[in-house]
Amino acid sequence: MNEILGYLGWGLMLGLALVGSSIGTTITGNAAEGALKKNPEKATSYMILSAMPATQGLYGFVAFLMWKILGMDFVAQGPLLFGVGLAVGLACLISAIRQGQVCANGIVGLSQGHNVMTQTMIYAAFPELYAILGLIAAILCGIL
Repeated sequence: MNEILGYLGWGLMLGLALVGSSIGTTITGNAAEGALKKNPEKATSYMILSAMPATQGLYGFVAFLMWKILGMDFVAQGPLLFGVGLAVGLACLISAIRQGQVCANGIVGLSQGHNVMTQTMIYAAFPELYAILGLIAAILCGIL
């Protein structure tokens, strides 16, 4: 049972992070597509903001790889790995979705002629912090 919990946590950590990134980038991509119709000159800025929610998937993948590299004992530490994997996965999922919403609003503002690129990137960094903390927690659980 412990082994099943460990592998389930491993899968949730990666899977939820990737799902969050795909949802977040879809939210921003939809906003960018609409913004291109209104102000196509700012396509590069739209693309930069659209890519930001993709980082949470990378954090989940890095944590996934770190557990593999560190040789985590899925039998002895199954419940711990399940808890950490679920927590990291949910943190990445939710932060990617919320970051996508922040970036989508920035894209709309840019398309309306407002100079909000820098401010949007700053606001988008706030939800990302929690995905980074989740990654650090996953790594620390593997080291300690």
